[in-house]
Amino acid sequence: MSSKKTLVLGASENPARYSNMAVKKLKAYGHEVIAIGRKKGMIADTPIETDTEHAAGIHTITLYLNAANQSTYYDFILSLKPERIIFNPGAENPELEALADQAGIKVLEACTLVMLNTRQF
Repeated sequence: MSSKKTLVLGASENPARYSNMAVKKLKAYGHEVIAIGRKKGMIADTPIETDTEHAAGIHTITLYLNAANQSTYYDFILSLKPERIIFNPGAENPELEALADQAGIKVLEACTLVMLNTRQF
């Protein structure tokens, strides 16, 4: 399995949040992870950044923000030109999905944790 540099957008220090679990599981599966959230912090040894300047060469963006909180990130997300964007449950957004599709980015409505557990990531 090859490593896919992954951006977790909506990362949280709260261990009960799915974004937190996803960062840990992605790392456990050998993927390089960039975590961006509303406030700085740490998830194990992964820093949570609040700015977007550290993200480059991203293969996958996995979203843990609801549609209303995604709009400020549209240009940033599209500018990264990732291979795919995963809209986790609660993050579905037809507007961004259409923009990504028009930009040639693969769009998935799926759960990153399930994809990792079933080796579909």
